[in-house]
Amino acid sequence: GPGDTPTWKKWVYVGSTVACVLMIGAGVVKSKEEMAAKETETKKSVSDKMKLFDENNRFVMEDYDAKPNFASFLPGVAGLYGKPVWAFYTNRGQGVTSFGTVSKEYPMLEFNAANKAYQLTPYIGFRTFIQGSRGDTSFSAEPFNPEFSRDLMEGADNDGLPKRVMYAAPNEMEVVEIDESHGLTTSAKYIVLPEEDFGAFVRQTTVTNTGDDAVTLSMLDGLAKMEPVGGKLDWGLKNMGRTLEGWFGVYHADDTLGMPFYRMSTEPGDSASVKIEEAGHYCLSFIVDDDNTPPLLPIVYDMNAIFGWDTSLFAARGLDTKTVSDLVKNPQYGDAKTSSAFSAIEKVELAPGESITIATFYGKASHVDEVPKIAAHVTEPGFVSAKFELARSMINAITSGVETNSTNNLFNGAVRQMYLDNSLRGGMPFILGDVDEEAKMSNFDEDDRVKVFHAFSRIHGDLERDYNKFMIDDSYFSQGPGNFRDVAQNRREDVTFLPRMGSFDVKMFLSYIQADGYEPLTVEAVVYMVTDEDKIAEIVSTTTADERSGKILGDVLNGGPFRPGQLFQLVEQLDINLKVENEDFLNIVVAAAENLAMAVFGQGYWADHWEYYLDLIDSYLAIYPDGEETLMYDNEIRYFFSTATVKPRSEKYVLTLTFDGKSKHVLQLDATEFDTGKASEQEAFRNSNTGILGIDAYWQRTETGPAFRSTPIAKLFLLGAIKYATRDSYGMGVEYEGGRPGWNDAMNGVPGMVGSGMPETFEMYQLLKYVKKVVDKYQRPLVIPVELNEMVSTVNDALDDLDDSGYSEPEDLPFDVPDELFQYWDVVASARENYRNDVQYYFSGETEELSAEDVSAMLGRWLEQVELGIARAQKFGSHGHEDDGTSGVPPSYFSFDVTKWDLNGGKNKVGLPLVNARAFKVGRFPLFLEGPVRYLKTVDDKDAMKDIYQKVLSSGLRDEKLGMYKVSASLEGQSYDMGRMMAFSPGWLENESIWMHMAYKYYLELIRGELFDEFFAEMRGGGMLPFMDPDVYGRSLMECSSFLASSAFPDPATQGRGFSARLSGSTAEFLSMWKLMFIGPNPFFLDDNGELKMKLAPALPLWLFKDEDSEPTYDEEGNLTVSYKLFASIIVTYHNTLGTDLYRVPPKSYKITFDDGSIVEVDGSTIPTELAVKIRKVYGIASIDAYF
Repeated sequence: GPGDTPTWKKWVYVGSTVACVLMIGAGVVKSKEEMAAKETETKKSVSDKMKLFDENNRFVMEDYDAKPNFASFLPGVAGLYGKPVWAFYTNRGQGVTSFGTVSKEYPMLEFNAANKAYQLTPYIGFRTFIQGSRGDTSFSAEPFNPEFSRDLMEGADNDGLPKRVMYAAPNEMEVVEIDESHGLTTSAKYIVLPEEDFGAFVRQTTVTNTGDDAVTLSMLDGLAKMEPVGGKLDWGLKNMGRTLEGWFGVYHADDTLGMPFYRMSTEPGDSASVKIEEAGHYCLSFIVDDDNTPPLLPIVYDMNAIFGWDTSLFAARGLDTKTVSDLVKNPQYGDAKTSSAFSAIEKVELAPGESITIATFYGKASHVDEVPKIAAHVTEPGFVSAKFELARSMINAITSGVETNSTNNLFNGAVRQMYLDNSLRGGMPFILGDVDEEAKMSNFDEDDRVKVFHAFSRIHGDLERDYNKFMIDDSYFSQGPGNFRDVAQNRREDVTFLPRMGSFDVKMFLSYIQADGYEPLTVEAVVYMVTDEDKIAEIVSTTTADERSGKILGDVLNGGPFRPGQLFQLVEQLDINLKVENEDFLNIVVAAAENLAMAVFGQGYWADHWEYYLDLIDSYLAIYPDGEETLMYDNEIRYFFSTATVKPRSEKYVLTLTFDGKSKHVLQLDATEFDTGKASEQEAFRNSNTGILGIDAYWQRTETGPAFRSTPIAKLFLLGAIKYATRDSYGMGVEYEGGRPGWNDAMNGVPGMVGSGMPETFEMYQLLKYVKKVVDKYQRPLVIPVELNEMVSTVNDALDDLDDSGYSEPEDLPFDVPDELFQYWDVVASARENYRNDVQYYFSGETEELSAEDVSAMLGRWLEQVELGIARAQKFGSHGHEDDGTSGVPPSYFSFDVTKWDLNGGKNKVGLPLVNARAFKVGRFPLFLEGPVRYLKTVDDKDAMKDIYQKVLSSGLRDEKLGMYKVSASLEGQSYDMGRMMAFSPGWLENESIWMHMAYKYYLELIRGELFDEFFAEMRGGGMLPFMDPDVYGRSLMECSSFLASSAFPDPATQGRGFSARLSGSTAEFLSMWKLMFIGPNPFFLDDNGELKMKLAPALPLWLFKDEDSEPTYDEEGNLTVSYKLFASIIVTYHNTLGTDLYRVPPKSYKITFDDGSIVEVDGSTIPTELAVKIRKVYGIASIDAYF
């Protein structure tokens, strides 16, 4: 368990005495006194303090290029009014391994998966070649050349080898080489250009003379391979790269070498439609001068001239016999081959201590004529230094919403990084439509002019997640589509940080529930439409500077839906002259627009997408407990309409050979099909001018035309009813009948095994309880589609029949499903399939009103059945290597072997016979962490939670060596039928690794259940960042990974290392932990009279106030303090007069300071209604001091 036999190390910030303590071990901490004693004892022997972070809070990795490789990226954030590029880096060569615009289809430096990037980066990436002389001695050098990397093996001789350091920060990366043998220090620093109307990747190279005498240098500095613009290139570069080069060329904006333009002559293709390519990539380089406008440096782009015969690009053989000046003066050729992009310094002399700094901008322009304008702008005095500073301050401003000032600076920094990375996956919400003071004082629900837009999001594709096609628009308010599960989870705390969002997320995600209870795969950013001609006319007159611009803008707004970035692109492309600032223009337009959700079906129906709705609802109710009834009953939302249909059992139960070919078995295959009928329905909404499907095509209609709508509570009832009716034949798990598993999508074979999941059952149990609670509380009737009412009636009748069947639950459950339960399952499944058939294309539009009393009784009965199924699952338990099923840890999955069947005469698409199942036998799986994680959400009793915690701690889910939790126990001996996780080595990817997201979900349940000692012991025991060993973790302690190789992995050197950086759901769980630590679960609540009140209820250990390695903060009275930002705006300071852990200790009093300096003091733990409302509006409140 965490903390019993700890080994301590200490990691510190440079320039700070604050330390983070790392603790790794096994066993359970028995007392805080014991922990403190061991801390004191072992710290005495620690003398070395590794400089883990520098004075700018950048992660420091010494000898980075000799350490195990890792992959990361710059966030691709250029500000709301900037145009981002994407950039990935690794700890090899000069760091940057690929960059480009929009997606990996549009690279400037080709995208390569991590395994190739680790090999290629030092050669095809950024390079620096130096020809120098010092006195009478001439030399050549290539900083960061991998041939001269240090050997970190014990006893290795590194004399004369340069020292190399990488600095990684949230929005920048720098590599430095200290070469004492040549008396040179070289650094290369990278950012994404912020807040400009053009996008660029910026590199700043500095060479410093560290010798005792002057040095004369000639240099080439830049990119070994520069790709041109020419449409989507990724596939072509990797599969027909030589042929593709036939289109390549280097052009110029003038008659110098300072503005090369890399483009293809046309987009490659073999069709009658030929597209001339006018856009290109530019490379602009100059010596930085903050006082004067420098000239552009010549660019050497002819790769053959630089590397000569060395096509491996190992060395610049062209410089063996020629000088840099020779290369500049000689002819260069860029046709029909891949080119380079090196800036040339022909000669510079540096005195001792003197430096030269080169800035280079790599970007994309729509026409070569734009390049001189860009060049004139970037060479303005002070531009480069200002942009590097802005890149840092901009991200600091973005992450200031979770500013945390505890005594542990590592923890404080980790909070900011988690917030940033969470936003990159789920999007960062911004309020639009603030056109007057009334709007600014209102939230999304109170004023229809107030809108919410999420920027900066993207699907989590990167060097290691090479399977995902990320997309980042190169526009203002940049964003890209995201996976449903990712976005839904990573927006969980949106309303916590931005209360003005109100119920935006809840309404949007509930609208994605389809008639069949499934959801689309891809969530896109909302779009806006202005349909009122009078409003359009008002916008035009208010915002445009001339009649021509007004007419064009009117046509744009009449042209259909738009996002902010698209709107600004059209303004730019169509040369619309505005007479207001961009921010005012956008607010005016969006205030008049309708807000429309967007999504795309994608591929298949995952079983867990609906499980994140209650989290969104809970977060909303923690801020707006007074908004529940209105949200649930007084709104109507639509049903998403996908072009896929789940087949009935008779069309997907397939008789096929087992994997060894020796026998036959029944699998559930091709469970979901593309529905041509649905596609035909959507075609009615295709715009004949644009060829694009209209918004209404994605929402299910009635047969008479309009989109069918229901209240949120009715949609939740529909969802719960369908999931209840999808339970397996033993009533335990929810069947994976849609063809995809739940959260653990590496269990992709389980749907084929007619499998079911207990995680979905635990979530369904919570959903049914919530619907029942709301119905009981407000006693309002429920209006549901008549088609659903028919299904529900059949389900209830089947339950009556089961009760009348005389079935009695035996003490020892047979693995063969009893016939009575099978018959019940068959009737209910048929009812579900009939319902799905009834609403496949339309709702009839007819509804049925159910009384609150009837709904409550029905749900109560269903909940009893679900509880019975959970008890059965616990009896069956798990089964795996060294697991006899008696651990007491809730199981996650079951399979159902079809033991009897009838051929139904059908064939599947490959001609295999289809069957109707007549009997099932239960199959079990090893333990998975998701089972207890989801189960804990159903547990209210603290002792019961402790019992589960101890059982998990003692199970095969615990990695004793690392002091963490594995996503699964050993899978040894399992069938490959279960999915791809069996294909992986143990300890790798989803096979018995430390999957941080699920581990963090587990930790979150501990603090939710108020197991505070256990939670903080796990945190400081190395289970959570930033409290891991950086040497083992292998990357910045600020950055999450998708998984760590567990101690089950065969190679000990790899165990504990983090892989697949940052864009992990772990960040969402961490932010929820942060909320429970600093704010409490329900800051706003309704008292017995229904009045809104507020109470802060932190759960903070004393070590966040005071640690012997850190300088604590005291108030004027000498009390320990910790502060943080509430709602991303209000500074809250906790005054710990008790000098103890504050585990839900109620405040004794508050002091609330307004922006105008006035102060209101409140006695007691509760803030009264008037003040609570003002604080929630986050308007005019400067700070809150709470005294304990």
